[in-house]
Amino acid sequence: MITFLKESYNEENIIKILNPLVRTWFFSKFKEFSLPQKYGVLEIHNRNNILISAPTGGTKTLTAFLSIINELVNLAEKNELQDKVYCIYCSPLKSLNNDIYINLINPLSEIKKIAKEQGKDLEIRVAVRTGDTTTTEKAKMLRKPPHILITTPESLAIILSSYKFIELLKKVEWCVVDEIHALAENKRGVHLSLSLERLEYLTNKITRIGLSATIAPIEKIAEFLVGTRDCKVADISFQKKFDLKVISPLPDLINITQNEIHNSLYNLLDNLIQEHKTTLIFTNTRAGTERVVHHLKEKFPQKYTENIGAHHGSLSKTHRLNIEKRLRNGELKAVVCSTSLELGIDIGYVDLVVCLGSPKSVARFLQRAGRAGHALHETVKSRIIVLDRDDLIECSVLLKYATEKKIDKIHIPGNCLDVLAQQIDGMCIQQKWELNELFSVIKKSYCYKNLSKDDFMDVINYLSGEYSNLEDRNIYAKIWYDKETKMLGKRGKLGRMIYMTNIGTIPEETNVKVKIGEQIVGTLDEAFLERLKRGDVFVLGGETYEFLYAKGMVAYVKTSVNKPPTVPSWFSEMLPLSFDLASDIGKFRRYIEDLFVNKKNKQEIIKFINDYLYVEDNAANAIYEYFREQYLYSEIPNDKKLVIEFYNQEGKKYVVFHSLFGRRVNDVLSRAVAYAIARLQHRDVEIGINDNGFYIASLRDIQVLRALNLLKSKELDEVMKLAIDKTEVLKRRFRHCATRALMILREYKGHRKRVGRQQVSSMILLSAVRRISEDFSILKEARREVLEDLMDIENARNVLKLIEDKKIEIKQVHHSIPSPFALNLVLQGYVDVMKMEDKIEFLRRMHNMILAKIGKNE
Repeated sequence: MITFLKESYNEENIIKILNPLVRTWFFSKFKEFSLPQKYGVLEIHNRNNILISAPTGGTKTLTAFLSIINELVNLAEKNELQDKVYCIYCSPLKSLNNDIYINLINPLSEIKKIAKEQGKDLEIRVAVRTGDTTTTEKAKMLRKPPHILITTPESLAIILSSYKFIELLKKVEWCVVDEIHALAENKRGVHLSLSLERLEYLTNKITRIGLSATIAPIEKIAEFLVGTRDCKVADISFQKKFDLKVISPLPDLINITQNEIHNSLYNLLDNLIQEHKTTLIFTNTRAGTERVVHHLKEKFPQKYTENIGAHHGSLSKTHRLNIEKRLRNGELKAVVCSTSLELGIDIGYVDLVVCLGSPKSVARFLQRAGRAGHALHETVKSRIIVLDRDDLIECSVLLKYATEKKIDKIHIPGNCLDVLAQQIDGMCIQQKWELNELFSVIKKSYCYKNLSKDDFMDVINYLSGEYSNLEDRNIYAKIWYDKETKMLGKRGKLGRMIYMTNIGTIPEETNVKVKIGEQIVGTLDEAFLERLKRGDVFVLGGETYEFLYAKGMVAYVKTSVNKPPTVPSWFSEMLPLSFDLASDIGKFRRYIEDLFVNKKNKQEIIKFINDYLYVEDNAANAIYEYFREQYLYSEIPNDKKLVIEFYNQEGKKYVVFHSLFGRRVNDVLSRAVAYAIARLQHRDVEIGINDNGFYIASLRDIQVLRALNLLKSKELDEVMKLAIDKTEVLKRRFRHCATRALMILREYKGHRKRVGRQQVSSMILLSAVRRISEDFSILKEARREVLEDLMDIENARNVLKLIEDKKIEIKQVHHSIPSPFALNLVLQGYVDVMKMEDKIEFLRRMHNMILAKIGKNE
C-alpha cells in the first residue's frame, strides 16, 4: 500500500533518536533539519520503505544517510558493528565521488573526530564497487567488508552472483536507490528491480529508500521501488521558489533574416551569462552544444576563452570530468551540454539554467532547471529561449504546467523478457531454485507483476536449451531444468564467467559505414540508421542519398539528385514531446479556436493568452497572430479535432496529419497508416514525422481516409507487428535484446566481439528464431521494446479508440500551399540541404503567400 505523508515530524522527535555524536556533528553544520529530513529520517529509523521526491539540492542524499549513519554509530559505540554490509547505496552514475564525499565520507570522518575527542574510537567503513573497481580493491573488500557499499545497478547484479561476496550481503538492512526517476524509465531500472527482489530474498527484509527528482505519477515510482510491499511517500517537489520564463531574442519570429536571429540569439545568451555568476545551457543535441560554444567564442573572443566548456556523451570521460571539476571550482562562466548534466552529480554553484528550445516534458524541464539554485533555500532560476512559433506555444504551455505543478507521466517498461533471461541465469548461478518459487520472487517486482506463466516458461525453455537448432548457432543451454522435480540450476563450468563478463542492459552502438556499391561515402550513427526504411532520403557530407538496405554495419545507398530529404540529420537525437504535454497543447489550441469562433476581438484573446500562459505581451501577440493566420486560412487542429490537410508540391501529392500527440505516438500512427495504404494500393509511400504531426507523400493519389478507416484500435498491435517486421529498427533492437539475453556474447574467454560482428550474428540468429516461432521470447521482446518503449503504441491505440468513438472529429482540408501549422513539418526534411538563410527566406515567402490568401478571403 502506498501512503503519502501529509505532515512532517517535529524536530524534538528527530533529535531524540540521534546519537549524541551524530547530534553534535549535525548542529555544528546545520541550524535546523531540512524538510526532507523532517519527513524522512524517522521513517527510515522505523524501518519503513520510503520514497523521497524533492528538487535537486534538496538534501535527499543526506536525509537517506542520516538515519543509517546514526544506527551504525550506535552499533559502533556498543562494539556490535560486524564485518558485513549493512547498507547498499545504488546509483545510475559512476561519477559519485563528490556527492558521496559531501553526504557520507565527510560526515563520517567528522563524527569520528568528535568521538576521538571524547576518547571513543569509531570505524565505519565505506567502499565503492563499480565496473572500474580493481581486483585488489575487490579482494580488500572481502577481507574488510564495507559497512556501506556504493554501487551501480550492474555491479549489484554481479555481486549478487559472486559466491564469496554474497555471504556479506545476507544481513543487509537498507538499500538506497538514488536518481530513481532516471532508472525507472529504462531497462537498467527493470534490471535493478529484479536485483532488489534477489537481495530481499537473500536477507528476508530490507528497508528500501528511493530518492527522486520531480516525477509523476509518484505513486508508480514508489511501486517500482518496493514492488508488492508498503511504502511511504514524502513528496516535497515544489517547496523551492521558482523564477521561470519563456523568452525570445526577437519580438517577431517570422519576418526576420538569419543574420538577425543569429545576432539576437547570441547577444541574448551573452547578456544572460554576464548577468550571472555561472550559467548552464542545455541544447537538445550534441551538435547544437558544440555550435553554441563555437559561436560564443567567435562572437565574443574577449569574454569567452577558457571560461566556457562543452559537456556531452560523445566527449571523452576525462574531458567531461575536467569540465565538472572546473565547474565545481567556480572556474567556468558557462557550460553548454545536451542532456548529460540533467542528473544529480554535484557540479557546484549554478545560478541560471538556460534551455535552448523545448525540453519536451515538464519533468525534464524541472530536472534541468533544478540544477540552478542547488542549495536548499535558493531560487530555481531558468529561461527557455524559443526561436520559432511552434516552440513558443509548446514552451509556454510547458511553463504553465511547470508553474502549476502538473507533471507529465513517466513510462516504466514492463515484462522485459531479455532482462528476465539475464537475471534468471544470474539467479541460477547463485543457487538452485524450485520453478514456482523462482516465478514468485520475480512476480514481486513491479516490472514483472503482470508476467504470464507462458512468457516465463518460454524464457526458461530458451535458457535450458529446449531449442536444439539454436545450438547450430553456438547458443548453448545456460541452465538445467528438471521437468519432473521442477528444479533449476546453473549448467556448465563457464556459466559464471560468461554471466559476469556480459551482464548489463546498455546496448553497445557504433558508427555504420555508408556505401554506394563498394565505395564508402561516409558514416552514420546506429540510432539514425534504425529510423531509416527503404526509400528514405537523407543528407551526408552535403550530398543527398536514398537508403536501400543495411547489411551488418554497412548501409547501402544510391545518390538522390531530385528528392528532398525525408529524414533530417538530427532526427535520431530529437527528444520526443511527452504525450501528456502534447494533449495539454491540443487543449490550449481548442480554447483559442473557441474564442475565434465566438468572434472575440484581439484584445480579449490576448488577455486570455496572458492569463492562461503567463507570457509577456510580445509572446502573446506572436501566439495570437499565429492562431489567427491558421484560423483564417484553414482549420485549427486540437485535442478533439484531427485535421488532415491535402496539397500538391513539385508534382508530389502530400497529406499532412495534424496529430499533436508527440513523436512516439506519431511514429506508430504514421507507420500504421502507411502500412494500410500499402495493403490498399500496393505501393510504398514517403513518411515524415515530428511531434505536431506527420505527412505521407506519393507521386499518385493516396487513399488516406480508406486507410485510416481500416485501422481499428483492437487490431493495432497486429498491424504494427507486420508494419515493423522487416524494418531496420526491429533488426537493431533484436540485437540489443539478444545481447541482453546472453544469446550473443560481447565477451567470451577474453575475446571481445565487435558491434559489427554482433550485428551479423544477430541477423543469422533472427532467421533461426523465426523458424522456431514468430513469438520466440526474445523476438517478442524486441517487438515490445520498439512499440512500447521507443514508440508509444498504448496512446496511439487510445487515439484510434477516440476516433472510433467520435470523440476526435476528422476534418479534411485542401490547399494549394501548406497551412501555417504545417510549415515546420513540411520544411524539416529540407533543412539539411538548405542554408539557414534559405530556410528563413522560405518560411517568410510562404508566410507572405498565406497572408495574401487570407487578405483575399477577409
